[in-house]
Amino acid sequence: MFHYTRDVHLTVDEAAERIEEELQKEKFGVLWSFNVKEMLNEKGLDFDQHYKILEVCNPVEAKKVLSENPLAGYFLPCKMAVYEDKGQVKIGMPKPTILISQVDSADQTLKTTAEDVERKMQAAIDRV
Repeated sequence: MFHYTRDVHLTVDEAAERIEEELQKEKFGVLWSFNVKEMLNEKGLDFDQHYKILEVCNPVEAKKVLSENPLAGYFLPCKMAVYEDKGQVKIGMPKPTILISQVDSADQTLKTTAEDVERKMQAAIDRV
């Protein structure tokens, strides 16, 4: 499976706030939070689903992967989604290990870094 997703018993806004707090404990910052529903509604499109996309980054890990292979930048910053689906709020992300496996020249250093990043992001999700 390309993603890691968990159900949470919070609103989308509460879950987005909580994941931001938990990511900080793992040395990740939220660079950008995109409220899909608001943006689409502002553009005159009817979209009722509560959906936020967060771009998150751990600068130390980003430097490490970009120093190894600039193609890794195609996956940066990391994405997380917080959304409501059929009444259930979910937090999820694409797995860094799956993304990095798409880089033909991904060596063990990149794979190890992706595993570490994935473990930290999953831990943050699990604590929400």
